[in-house]
Amino acid sequence: MTKPIPTSRDLSFPAALFTVFLCVLFGANAVAIKISLAGLGTFTTAAIRFSISSVAVFLWAWTRQQPFAIGRDKIPAMLTVSILFTAQLSLFYVGLSKTNASRGTLISNLQPFFTLFLAHLFIPSDRITPRKVIGILMGFSGVASVFMEKQGSSSDFHNGDLLMLCATFLWAISAVYVKRIIQAFRPFQLVFYPIVFSVPVFFAEALLWDPKMVVFVDANIVCAVLFQSLVAAAFGFVAWNSLLKRYGTVALHSFLFIMPISGVMLGGIVLNEPITFKILLALALIVAGMLTIHYRPGRRIWPFFLYRG
Repeated sequence: MTKPIPTSRDLSFPAALFTVFLCVLFGANAVAIKISLAGLGTFTTAAIRFSISSVAVFLWAWTRQQPFAIGRDKIPAMLTVSILFTAQLSLFYVGLSKTNASRGTLISNLQPFFTLFLAHLFIPSDRITPRKVIGILMGFSGVASVFMEKQGSSSDFHNGDLLMLCATFLWAISAVYVKRIIQAFRPFQLVFYPIVFSVPVFFAEALLWDPKMVVFVDANIVCAVLFQSLVAAAFGFVAWNSLLKRYGTVALHSFLFIMPISGVMLGGIVLNEPITFKILLALALIVAGMLTIHYRPGRRIWPFFLYRG
Protein backbone atom coordinates (compact mmCIF):
# COMPACT_ATOMS: atom_id res chain seq x y z
CA MET A 1 0.00 0.00 0.00
CA THR A 2 1.40 3.39 -1.03
CA LYS A 3 1.88 5.80 1.84
CA PRO A 4 0.10 9.15 1.46
CA ILE A 5 2.25 12.14 0.62
CA PRO A 6 2.46 14.35 3.71
CA THR A 7 0.76 17.70 3.56
CA SER A 8 2.55 20.80 4.73
CA ARG A 9 1.39 22.39 7.97
CA ASP A 10 2.78 24.79 10.54
CA LEU A 11 5.46 23.40 12.79
CA SER A 12 4.85 23.26 16.52
CA PHE A 13 7.11 25.45 18.64
CA PRO A 14 9.41 22.52 19.68
CA ALA A 15 9.56 21.29 16.07
CA ALA A 16 10.45 24.80 14.86
CA LEU A 17 13.27 25.02 17.40
CA PHE A 18 14.52 21.58 16.39
CA THR A 19 14.43 22.54 12.69
CA VAL A 20 16.50 25.65 13.46
CA PHE A 21 18.95 23.43 15.35
CA LEU A 22 19.26 21.03 12.39
CA CYS A 23 19.84 23.89 9.94
CA VAL A 24 22.61 25.24 12.17
CA LEU A 25 24.20 21.76 12.20
CA PHE A 26 24.00 21.48 8.40
CA GLY A 27 25.51 24.94 8.03
CA ALA A 28 28.36 23.94 10.34
CA ASN A 29 29.30 20.95 8.19
CA ALA A 30 31.69 22.91 5.94
CA VAL A 31 33.51 24.17 9.05
CA ALA A 32 33.90 20.59 10.31
CA ILE A 33 35.27 19.51 6.92
CA LYS A 34 37.85 22.33 6.98
CA ILE A 35 39.01 21.24 10.44
CA SER A 36 39.43 17.62 9.33
CA LEU A 37 41.31 18.66 6.17
CA ALA A 38 44.04 20.11 8.38
CA GLY A 39 45.23 16.60 9.24
CA LEU A 40 43.69 14.29 6.65
CA GLY A 41 43.90 14.12 2.88
CA THR A 42 41.02 15.58 0.89
CA PHE A 43 39.63 12.29 -0.42
CA THR A 44 40.69 10.43 2.72
CA THR A 45 38.38 12.70 4.72
CA ALA A 46 35.48 11.92 2.38
CA ALA A 47 36.21 8.19 2.45
CA ILE A 48 36.31 8.00 6.25
CA ARG A 49 33.23 10.20 6.65
CA PHE A 50 31.04 8.17 4.32
CA SER A 51 32.35 4.84 5.58
CA ILE A 52 31.08 5.76 9.05
CA SER A 53 27.88 7.27 7.63
CA SER A 54 27.08 4.14 5.62
CA VAL A 55 27.32 1.98 8.75
CA ALA A 56 25.16 4.40 10.73
CA VAL A 57 22.45 4.61 8.04
CA PHE A 58 22.53 0.82 7.61
CA LEU A 59 22.00 0.28 11.34
CA TRP A 60 19.16 2.83 11.39
CA ALA A 61 17.43 1.18 8.42
CA TRP A 62 18.00 -2.33 9.77
CA THR A 63 16.57 -1.54 13.21
CA ARG A 64 13.51 0.03 11.53
CA GLN A 65 13.17 -3.00 9.22
CA GLN A 66 13.47 -0.92 6.08
CA PRO A 67 13.69 -2.97 2.85
CA PHE A 68 17.12 -2.89 1.21
CA ALA A 69 16.24 -4.78 -1.96
CA ILE A 70 15.57 -2.88 -5.19
CA GLY A 71 14.41 -4.36 -8.48
CA ARG A 72 16.83 -4.93 -11.35
CA ASP A 73 14.91 -2.42 -13.47
CA LYS A 74 15.76 0.27 -10.87
CA ILE A 75 19.51 -0.35 -10.84
CA PRO A 76 20.34 2.04 -13.75
CA ALA A 77 18.54 4.90 -12.00
CA MET A 78 20.28 4.16 -8.70
CA LEU A 79 23.64 3.94 -10.48
CA THR A 80 23.03 7.35 -12.06
CA VAL A 81 22.25 8.91 -8.67
CA SER A 82 25.34 7.27 -7.16
CA ILE A 83 27.66 8.55 -9.91
CA LEU A 84 26.28 12.10 -9.59
CA PHE A 85 26.62 11.93 -5.79
CA THR A 86 30.24 10.74 -5.93
CA ALA A 87 31.27 13.26 -8.59
CA GLN A 88 29.58 16.11 -6.74
CA LEU A 89 31.19 15.26 -3.40
CA SER A 90 34.61 14.78 -5.03
CA LEU A 91 34.44 18.29 -6.48
CA PHE A 92 33.00 19.64 -3.21
CA TYR A 93 35.85 18.32 -1.06
CA VAL A 94 38.58 19.46 -3.47
CA GLY A 95 36.94 22.87 -3.80
CA LEU A 96 36.54 23.30 -0.05
CA SER A 97 40.20 22.36 0.48
CA LYS A 98 41.14 25.41 -1.61
CA THR A 99 38.72 28.03 -0.28
CA ASN A 100 37.22 29.23 3.01
CA ALA A 101 34.35 27.44 4.71
CA SER A 102 32.28 30.65 4.65
CA ARG A 103 32.77 31.14 0.90
CA GLY A 104 32.11 27.46 0.25
CA THR A 105 28.93 27.57 2.33
CA LEU A 106 27.59 30.56 0.41
CA ILE A 107 28.36 29.01 -2.98
CA SER A 108 26.86 25.64 -2.05
CA ASN A 109 23.67 27.40 -0.98
CA LEU A 110 23.17 28.34 -4.62
CA GLN A 111 21.87 24.77 -5.04
CA PRO A 112 18.17 25.60 -4.44
CA PHE A 113 18.34 28.29 -7.11
CA PHE A 114 19.98 25.95 -9.65
CA THR A 115 17.39 23.32 -8.74
CA LEU A 116 14.48 25.68 -9.37
CA PHE A 117 15.85 26.58 -12.79
CA LEU A 118 16.52 22.96 -13.82
CA ALA A 119 13.18 21.75 -12.43
CA HIS A 120 11.42 24.35 -14.59
CA LEU A 121 13.07 22.77 -17.66
CA PHE A 122 12.67 19.10 -16.79
CA ILE A 123 9.72 18.73 -14.37
CA PRO A 124 6.45 20.01 -15.88
CA SER A 125 4.78 20.57 -12.49
CA ASP A 126 7.65 22.76 -11.17
CA ARG A 127 7.29 26.08 -12.95
CA ILE A 128 9.22 29.28 -12.29
CA THR A 129 6.99 32.16 -11.21
CA PRO A 130 7.91 35.88 -11.30
CA ARG A 131 8.51 35.77 -7.52
CA LYS A 132 10.88 32.82 -7.96
CA VAL A 133 12.73 34.72 -10.71
CA ILE A 134 13.38 37.56 -8.25
CA GLY A 135 14.62 35.06 -5.66
CA ILE A 136 16.90 33.34 -8.17
CA LEU A 137 18.39 36.67 -9.27
CA MET A 138 19.07 37.57 -5.63
CA GLY A 139 20.82 34.24 -5.05
CA PHE A 140 23.03 34.54 -8.12
CA SER A 141 23.84 38.15 -7.25
CA GLY A 142 24.94 36.99 -3.82
CA VAL A 143 27.33 34.39 -5.23
CA ALA A 144 28.65 37.01 -7.67
CA SER A 145 29.59 39.07 -4.61
CA VAL A 146 31.58 36.10 -3.30
CA PHE A 147 33.58 35.93 -6.53
CA MET A 148 34.22 39.69 -6.42
CA GLU A 149 35.66 39.43 -2.89
CA LYS A 150 39.43 39.98 -3.04
CA GLN A 151 40.43 40.34 0.62
CA GLY A 152 42.41 37.33 1.80
CA SER A 153 41.80 35.48 -1.47
CA SER A 154 44.19 34.13 -4.08
CA SER A 155 44.08 32.31 -7.41
CA ASP A 156 43.83 29.07 -5.41
CA PHE A 157 40.76 30.45 -3.64
CA HIS A 158 39.09 31.29 -6.94
CA ASN A 159 39.86 27.82 -8.30
CA GLY A 160 38.28 26.40 -5.17
CA ASP A 161 35.24 28.65 -5.63
CA LEU A 162 34.82 27.47 -9.23
CA LEU A 163 35.06 23.83 -8.16
CA MET A 164 32.45 24.49 -5.46
CA LEU A 165 30.21 26.08 -8.11
CA CYS A 166 30.57 23.00 -10.35
CA ALA A 167 29.83 20.73 -7.38
CA THR A 168 26.73 22.77 -6.53
CA PHE A 169 25.46 22.53 -10.11
CA LEU A 170 25.93 18.74 -10.06
CA TRP A 171 24.08 18.65 -6.74
CA ALA A 172 21.16 20.48 -8.37
CA ILE A 173 21.15 18.06 -11.31
CA SER A 174 21.07 15.17 -8.85
CA ALA A 175 18.21 16.78 -6.88
CA VAL A 176 16.10 17.23 -10.00
CA TYR A 177 16.82 13.68 -11.16
CA VAL A 178 15.88 12.31 -7.72
CA LYS A 179 12.59 14.23 -7.91
CA ARG A 180 11.78 12.34 -11.11
CA ILE A 181 12.50 8.87 -9.69
CA ILE A 182 11.79 9.23 -5.96
CA GLN A 183 8.44 7.44 -6.10
CA ALA A 184 10.23 4.24 -7.17
CA PHE A 185 12.45 4.09 -4.06
CA ARG A 186 12.40 4.34 -0.30
CA PRO A 187 13.96 7.69 0.72
CA PHE A 188 16.73 6.02 2.74
CA GLN A 189 17.73 3.92 -0.31
CA LEU A 190 18.52 7.12 -2.22
CA VAL A 191 20.92 8.03 0.59
CA PHE A 192 22.35 4.64 1.55
CA TYR A 193 23.29 3.19 -1.85
CA PRO A 194 25.03 6.33 -3.21
CA ILE A 195 27.06 6.50 0.03
CA VAL A 196 28.06 2.82 -0.26
CA PHE A 197 28.97 3.34 -3.94
CA SER A 198 31.10 6.39 -3.14
CA VAL A 199 33.28 4.89 -0.40
CA PRO A 200 35.57 2.69 -2.58
CA VAL A 201 35.80 5.51 -5.13
CA PHE A 202 36.91 7.98 -2.46
CA PHE A 203 39.51 5.52 -1.14
CA ALA A 204 40.82 5.01 -4.68
CA GLU A 205 41.00 8.78 -5.19
CA ALA A 206 42.81 9.12 -1.86
CA LEU A 207 45.42 6.53 -2.88
CA LEU A 208 45.92 8.20 -6.26
CA TRP A 209 45.76 11.92 -5.46
CA ASP A 210 46.14 12.65 -1.75
CA PRO A 211 49.82 13.57 -1.18
CA LYS A 212 49.43 12.06 2.29
CA MET A 213 46.29 10.26 3.40
CA VAL A 214 46.98 11.01 7.07
CA VAL A 215 49.23 13.88 8.14
CA PHE A 216 48.27 13.95 11.81
CA VAL A 217 45.25 13.16 13.96
CA ASP A 218 44.17 14.96 17.11
CA ALA A 219 40.97 15.33 19.12
CA ASN A 220 39.72 18.22 16.96
CA ILE A 221 40.04 16.19 13.76
CA VAL A 222 38.38 13.12 15.28
CA CYS A 223 35.48 15.23 16.54
CA ALA A 224 35.17 16.97 13.16
CA VAL A 225 35.02 13.65 11.28
CA LEU A 226 32.48 12.21 13.72
CA PHE A 227 30.39 15.38 13.41
CA GLN A 228 30.31 15.05 9.62
CA SER A 229 29.59 11.33 9.72
CA LEU A 230 27.18 10.87 12.59
CA VAL A 231 25.65 14.27 13.29
CA ALA A 232 25.38 16.05 9.91
CA ALA A 233 24.90 12.91 7.80
CA ALA A 234 23.34 10.03 9.75
CA PHE A 235 21.46 11.87 12.54
CA GLY A 236 20.67 14.80 10.23
CA PHE A 237 19.21 12.48 7.60
CA VAL A 238 17.00 10.62 10.07
CA ALA A 239 15.83 13.76 11.87
CA TRP A 240 15.17 15.80 8.73
CA ASN A 241 13.21 13.00 7.06
CA SER A 242 11.17 12.48 10.24
CA LEU A 243 10.21 16.17 10.22
CA LEU A 244 9.58 16.01 6.47
CA LYS A 245 7.20 13.09 6.92
CA ARG A 246 5.21 14.89 9.60
CA TYR A 247 5.18 18.51 8.41
CA GLY A 248 5.94 18.44 4.69
CA THR A 249 8.44 20.17 2.43
CA VAL A 250 7.10 23.73 2.47
CA ALA A 251 7.22 24.10 6.26
CA LEU A 252 10.83 22.90 6.48
CA HIS A 253 12.12 24.84 3.48
CA SER A 254 11.04 28.03 5.21
CA PHE A 255 14.08 27.55 7.47
CA LEU A 256 16.76 26.84 4.83
CA PHE A 257 18.04 30.41 5.01
CA ILE A 258 19.56 29.56 8.41
CA MET A 259 22.16 27.25 6.82
CA PRO A 260 24.26 29.93 5.06
CA ILE A 261 24.01 32.21 8.11
CA SER A 262 25.30 29.38 10.31
CA GLY A 263 28.14 28.48 7.92
CA VAL A 264 29.40 32.04 7.52
CA MET A 265 29.19 32.95 11.20
CA LEU A 266 30.84 29.72 12.38
CA GLY A 267 33.54 30.08 9.73
CA GLY A 268 34.40 33.45 11.24
CA ILE A 269 34.13 32.37 14.87
CA VAL A 270 35.74 28.91 14.74
CA LEU A 271 38.20 29.29 11.85
CA ASN A 272 38.87 33.05 12.11
CA GLU A 273 37.94 33.49 8.45
CA PRO A 274 37.46 37.11 7.28
CA ILE A 275 33.82 38.20 7.16
CA THR A 276 34.01 41.20 4.86
CA PHE A 277 31.35 43.56 3.53
CA LYS A 278 31.04 41.59 0.28
CA ILE A 279 30.66 38.31 2.17
CA LEU A 280 27.91 39.87 4.30
CA LEU A 281 26.30 41.31 1.15
CA ALA A 282 26.39 37.86 -0.46
CA LEU A 283 24.85 36.35 2.67
CA ALA A 284 22.08 38.97 2.73
CA LEU A 285 21.24 38.44 -0.96
CA ILE A 286 21.20 34.64 -0.71
CA VAL A 287 19.05 34.68 2.43
CA ALA A 288 16.69 37.23 0.86
CA GLY A 289 16.48 35.08 -2.26
CA MET A 290 15.57 31.98 -0.23
CA LEU A 291 12.93 33.86 1.75
CA THR A 292 11.47 35.31 -1.44
CA ILE A 293 11.18 31.87 -3.02
CA HIS A 294 9.78 30.04 -0.01
CA TYR A 295 7.54 32.77 1.40
CA ARG A 296 3.87 31.85 1.41
CA PRO A 297 1.30 34.64 2.06
CA GLY A 298 -0.53 34.04 5.32
CA ARG A 299 2.08 31.56 6.64
CA ARG A 300 4.11 32.31 9.74
CA ILE A 301 7.72 31.82 8.71
CA TRP A 302 9.80 34.21 10.79
CA PRO A 303 10.43 34.70 13.59
CA PHE A 304 10.20 31.04 14.53
CA PHE A 305 9.26 31.85 18.11
CA LEU A 306 5.85 33.04 16.90
CA TYR A 307 4.88 29.46 16.08
CA ARG A 308 2.20 27.90 18.27
CA GLY A 309 2.02 24.14 18.72
